[in-house]
Amino acid sequence: MKILFLTDNFPPEVNAPATRTYEHCREWVKQGVDVTVVTCAPNFPEGKVFKGYKNKLFQKEKIEEINVIRVWSYISANKGFVKRILDYLSFMLSAFIAGLFIKTDLIIATSPQFFTAISGRWLSFWKRKPWIMEVRDLWPESIKAVGAMEDNPAIKFFEYLERKMYASADKIVVVTDTFKAQLIEKHQVNPSKIKVVKNGMNLELFRPKEKHKALLDKLSLNNKFVIGYIGTHGMAHALDFVLKSASKISNPKIHFLFIGAGAKKEELIKLKEELKLTNVTMLGLVSKKEIKNYISILDVSLVNLKKSNTFKSVIPSKIFESVAMHKPVLLGVEGESKKLVLDYGVGEVFEPENEQEFITKIDSMINAPKSYTIGFSRLIRDFDRKNQATKMLIFLKK
Repeated sequence: MKILFLTDNFPPEVNAPATRTYEHCREWVKQGVDVTVVTCAPNFPEGKVFKGYKNKLFQKEKIEEINVIRVWSYISANKGFVKRILDYLSFMLSAFIAGLFIKTDLIIATSPQFFTAISGRWLSFWKRKPWIMEVRDLWPESIKAVGAMEDNPAIKFFEYLERKMYASADKIVVVTDTFKAQLIEKHQVNPSKIKVVKNGMNLELFRPKEKHKALLDKLSLNNKFVIGYIGTHGMAHALDFVLKSASKISNPKIHFLFIGAGAKKEELIKLKEELKLTNVTMLGLVSKKEIKNYISILDVSLVNLKKSNTFKSVIPSKIFESVAMHKPVLLGVEGESKKLVLDYGVGEVFEPENEQEFITKIDSMINAPKSYTIGFSRLIRDFDRKNQATKMLIFLKK
């Protein structure tokens, strides 16, 4: 079986879409599938091509037996709507052209870069092969949720394209139960062609370990209660709320560690300086192989999004990586994520952007810590990434 997978993000990028695609494709290859990934030069989230790569017209490499083809795209930082759309459109065209010359049995195109799905649909038409749309984000709804755009003719056009993609796809894979319900109720998609394959954890990479002493020494975090946010610093994540809340915390033992990059990173650094925060450390991007050492020094893993009905349907992947390393989650997301954390008993939840509740939950976690061990074991058992990849492959083969 040959699979052609179109994705805007792929390692060495370390965001959730890149990680999910890579780990699924790697497992499929192990099960005898010939996988070719079409992507672009790694540049997310800063819009700068990673060291060792060039933004060339066409280049090939092999990553753990996955055939990777990188095509040219207009590259910009993850901010500025017009520039991002140009980025998306250029990859859509380049991926389509490259895909025409690749033999395959089926095509998968993944969001949240929604225009990738258009490439998948075009290739399906020209190559007369079935195509599967993987929906990791309800786009363009998420654009409105973060305030990047209000309802206007452009948004209406994108919503029209969205409906066309759902209708034309032979099958649809979504990452939450809520996504499936919304596609059925709002877009009248046939339930039989939708499969829920949630995110999971790479248990080969993420497992419990002692705190990395050298890192604690380097960051001067010995004897601190470390609350860590690791991930994209974007419009959706409301990290300014976290910094403002940190300024109200007087307990000298509590320290916040931010790791990552994104559209809001510079603004957050300026805000930290304006608030004169001494209980916050902000670091840049860390490779996927190194990140486990940083997770190891956390006492609590912070997962936070803006308060929006749109985000009630998502489950951030950082929940799974934290739990795999037995780190309790402090969750500022409502809906399906909240239900997951509470049902499995792997952390505490607070209303998004509710400063008083956020601080109260931190106080309870440091002063009256609970045991989350049983919940960790249950979640790890149910969300092993290998099992999720196999579940998706079985659905694709039907």
